[in-house]
Amino acid sequence: MAQITDVTGIKVGHAADARAVTGCTVILCEQGGVGGVDVRGSAPGTRETDALRPMNLVERVHGVLLTGGSAFGLAAADGVMRFLEERGIGFDVSVAKVPLVAAAVIFDLMIGNPAIRPTAEMGYDAARAASRGPVAEGSVGAGTGATVGKLLGPLSAMKGGVGTWAAGLPGGVVVGALVVVNAYGDVRDDQTGQILAGARDRTTGRFLNMTQALMSGHPSAGFGTNTTLAVVATNAALTKEQANKLAQLGHDGLARVIAPVHTMYDGDTVFALSTGNAKADMIPLGTAVVEAVAEAVKRAVRLATGLGGIPGLADTK
Repeated sequence: MAQITDVTGIKVGHAADARAVTGCTVILCEQGGVGGVDVRGSAPGTRETDALRPMNLVERVHGVLLTGGSAFGLAAADGVMRFLEERGIGFDVSVAKVPLVAAAVIFDLMIGNPAIRPTAEMGYDAARAASRGPVAEGSVGAGTGATVGKLLGPLSAMKGGVGTWAAGLPGGVVVGALVVVNAYGDVRDDQTGQILAGARDRTTGRFLNMTQALMSGHPSAGFGTNTTLAVVATNAALTKEQANKLAQLGHDGLARVIAPVHTMYDGDTVFALSTGNAKADMIPLGTAVVEAVAEAVKRAVRLATGLGGIPGLADTK
């Protein structure tokens, strides 16, 4: 199966608390990866994103944490740092090696137990579980408490989750994506236009179609905040500027299958990692990123199972 771990040097690990309905996902690049980031949502919760800007000193990062728990969940990054430091991985500052772990959160406190959030120990466990093997998808890791379609609140929402996909280009270039889908909007199949998961009418169970509802004057109030997070990775050699451009293009994949996207209730954030030396033109590379992100989003909701009283699309199969 095509997945982000098809990219050289990328490992993925999950940790979760199923009873509290929260968790985290770690993407490791232990040899260091040239990093970039682009934030399009208006309610982000992040850590170390400034380090990924082209104008700043550090070029390579060693991992990305995607986590539930809202801002509280950023504490899980401490555990990822500890895991890497124990293995001598980090930016050498002569007196220590400082692992650079970027992080971003989703808001999942409205289902499960809001008093329990991902901790440093959970982040450590996810990093310890990271491997190049098959990546679990659906209601796992940071996607454990993820939901979509929240126009009318939790009773009408559906489960989001984690999805991954990868695409190949000539010359052995691989582009992979991992997405945690916790969107305010609906998720659509871009091939058919069909809504896969989203806000449902409480009486009929049919999809409301949030785009039409909002444009027809339906109040925009949702519950809590939301956020879709993505990591795109490639074995193509990129500069820091190019990695940031790739992160920007990743948002096109979100916009292709999530509607509405990048709202005032979302903190949509895309990270990019370059881990190899393959040569690639940015045009086909960016095209592949869009395809990989869109496919990963669809997989996330298709494989999501019900938790916390929120139904998942996989339950109906």
